[in-house]
Amino acid sequence: MKHFGLLLMWLTATLTATAQEAARNHNLEVGKNLDIFNSVYRNLDLFYVDTLNPQQTITAAIDGMLHSLDPYTEYYPESETKRLEQMITGKYAGVGALVKYHQKQKCVVFDEPYEGMPAAEAGVRKGDMILAIDDSLMTDKSVSYVSSHLRGDPGTSFMLRVKRPGTGKEMKFKITRRNIKLPELPYYGMRPGNIGYINLNSFTEGCSKSVRRALIELQQQGATSLVFDLRSNGGGSEMEAVDIVSLWVPKGQTVVENRGKVAQASRTYKTRLEPIDTVMPLVVLVNGETASASEITAGALQDLDRAVVIGTRTYGKGLVQVPMDLPYNSNVKITTSKYYIPSGRCIQAINYRRDGQGGYKERIADSLTHVFHTRGGREVRDGGGIKPDVEVKADSLPNIAYYLTVGGLDSTEVMFDYIVDYIDRHPTIGDDPAQFHMSDADYADFCDRVVKSGFKYDTMSKKRFEELVKSAKAEGYYDEARDAFDALQAQLNHDVKTELEKNGKVIRQMLELDIISAYHYQAGALKAGLQYDNQLRAAEELLMSPEKIKEILHPAGN
Repeated sequence: MKHFGLLLMWLTATLTATAQEAARNHNLEVGKNLDIFNSVYRNLDLFYVDTLNPQQTITAAIDGMLHSLDPYTEYYPESETKRLEQMITGKYAGVGALVKYHQKQKCVVFDEPYEGMPAAEAGVRKGDMILAIDDSLMTDKSVSYVSSHLRGDPGTSFMLRVKRPGTGKEMKFKITRRNIKLPELPYYGMRPGNIGYINLNSFTEGCSKSVRRALIELQQQGATSLVFDLRSNGGGSEMEAVDIVSLWVPKGQTVVENRGKVAQASRTYKTRLEPIDTVMPLVVLVNGETASASEITAGALQDLDRAVVIGTRTYGKGLVQVPMDLPYNSNVKITTSKYYIPSGRCIQAINYRRDGQGGYKERIADSLTHVFHTRGGREVRDGGGIKPDVEVKADSLPNIAYYLTVGGLDSTEVMFDYIVDYIDRHPTIGDDPAQFHMSDADYADFCDRVVKSGFKYDTMSKKRFEELVKSAKAEGYYDEARDAFDALQAQLNHDVKTELEKNGKVIRQMLELDIISAYHYQAGALKAGLQYDNQLRAAEELLMSPEKIKEILHPAGN
């Protein structure tokens, strides 16, 4: 035992010395390379043919350094700190509206005024062309330029001059800017079968209180089960995620653990509030854009066997960022740790590596993931987001529907223009957005406009055909098979009118939801869209079958 003790002391001393030597070498390398950087900049500043812009040059150098890490570690110079604040809080000072650039009109137009916000209250409508803000002309300006002028200090007023496309008249609105908080809870309500529904689209400050109020209100309306929709929710505050899990899980339960290189980056978060309901059947909807705090929420409820997760595999962001103040009102957001949910798994899907020439990423293969277990013994895995308990893919959009939404190959914005004209011709569409439907004559009018506009778009089959032709020519058998290729090309030439008829059901639904949002805003469009939602339908069918929920959460043998 004496010899073993001496050996252990020797090993400890050796390892300590090795660690100290590694730390000295690391510090030496840091100092050396900082000296090199300073020397390079001094020489550039002295001898470069043009005068350097220090802020631009140094910012580019910092961005280059951070590019070799992960995409979430970002530098924010003083001019960008408001953007960071908006990301964290969901708040900004402005008029509360989305704007876009209209290719045909060659100007920025209002796309979606938010309900109850200054632009909507003043009378601004979708499609209004922005001509001037006070005395500054906006007709030849970019979206970012116009947006920056719409924003400002809360309480300040300006005169907005627009042109309404339906009438051609110029209109003026006096608008007072105020603090705008984007609606993190755009819609909640009752569904058939005493099922409550809550849609949360971001984890900004205070969102857990909004979800708590919505849940209590739905219970008062008779909700006995709930669908919690986190699809396309990119996340946000980790603490808000913990407090949302607290709604359905007893106080004192571990929700997420942060593990970093330094002690202050490592922390365990437990539920700290008394729950609202620990037995209510619960389904969480997720998809490939469900990320970060959304994945903490869905993953913790899955690991604790508290909810059934339905949809498609989530994004897989298991990295934690912390904003840190820098001199001169600048900031840096640094990835300080990874988060681990109750089963002990980390759901980060991508390894970000450094190869000496910049960053590259490596998706973790399913074969390299590890098995973990929920509280009740169900098998779950790390390394690739949250895999739903019940996979239900969303209905896919036809290619023509995508291009109608974003504009054709020649930026033909025929769908946007049709909706603006529809709004001008129809003062109202009724009080219940879920009851609104276009007439056959309306859709026929839309199709006629699309055809006459010369709308063009790429089909996936055509792209694949072009790739096949390229390969055939490279491999030398195109000429002898030319006739077959020509015949296939003739078959692939799409007819816009035929495609509009074939995909009429989906395109009409898209039109209806965009029209509804102009009258009943985001909440109305969400409510109406639920009737077409196959993933929600699967969730509701499951909630109507308590035995199936029990079978999923507590399978035999666990």
